[in-house]
Amino acid sequence: MLTVIPIPAFQDNYIWLLRQDTTDGVAVVDPGDARPVIAWLEREGLTLDTVLITHHHQDHTGGLRELIERYSPEVYGPDNAAIAGIRHSVTEGDECRVLGRRFEVYAVPGHTLDHIAFYAPGTPGLLFAGDTLFSGGCGRLFEGTPEQMRDSLAKLDTLPEDTLVFAAHEYTLANLAFAAAAEPDNPARDAYRRECEQARALDRPTLPTTLGRERQVNPFLRIDQPGLRDTLRGQGPADDDASAFATLRGWKDRF
Repeated sequence: MLTVIPIPAFQDNYIWLLRQDTTDGVAVVDPGDARPVIAWLEREGLTLDTVLITHHHQDHTGGLRELIERYSPEVYGPDNAAIAGIRHSVTEGDECRVLGRRFEVYAVPGHTLDHIAFYAPGTPGLLFAGDTLFSGGCGRLFEGTPEQMRDSLAKLDTLPEDTLVFAAHEYTLANLAFAAAAEPDNPARDAYRRECEQARALDRPTLPTTLGRERQVNPFLRIDQPGLRDTLRGQGPADDDASAFATLRGWKDRF
């Protein structure tokens, strides 16, 4: 059985650690800081087998060099020379095996141009979305365009509704506060927000979420909803899905 464990890092990052009960090796996703990973491995008496990297930002790659020097893991990530240590460059349509499980690679530009996501099919499937899909939101557009991000989210939105989404940041409550402004009449979102408030009061992660849940609460996956579209017309162009998405993302940046 594959277990996924959150390792908190920095102010609001999660380094996701994957553990297979039958092996002594583990995998991590986006290790921005090596220290909490090393501390966990030493405490459990395990070693690092594989690293998955979704994009080049330092809070996702900063611990890579130290982990490579210490454990010599296999490293899968985007084809980007700016990321030192990628052993296997992967992109759309590629696959890799992590702790015996098959992972599919999706190109999801928007937050950055090199951004990829890793998806392990199963019941449920596991999606490591980096900074593309958050619970209640999506990543800021540092390099890509609104059209690219919309297409990337649409690609991920084709996965099964029970897919577990492991995003890289604890942004859920802030995202849901914006979602309430963007789509005021959404009881499912309000109920989820209360659940997340209770979880954070107990210092528990709000992640993983599921794609089914996100389809109910995440405005960036609900751009065709009439109530959301009506609100967006007060913020900018919203006559079609493309303009509405760009207006929504721009509003979130100012919110």
